[in-house]
Amino acid sequence: MGNLSEIVDSLESRINELLKRHEKLSKANAALEEDIKDLQSKQLQFENEIEVWVEKCNSLKLANSMLGSDQHKRETKLKINALIREIDHCISQLSE
Repeated sequence: MGNLSEIVDSLESRINELLKRHEKLSKANAALEEDIKDLQSKQLQFENEIEVWVEKCNSLKLANSMLGSDQHKRETKLKINALIREIDHCISQLSE
């Protein structure tokens, strides 16, 4: 009988140790999930910031080309033509 109680005590201590490890890992997992959420939020913020800077860069290119810069004339002409087509499309829809 003494041998059986030793086995039960050993199993009990192992189970307690496993439960402690499980709790510790659960807490670590929750912390990592929170970090993931924070990083995803920051990534979205950076992507939005990049879009803003790309738009500003394109606006500056357009402004430079309108000031007489030869570097971006083709892009400016394409943009103006696209805007004219869009305006024509709007006018045709309004006249229907």
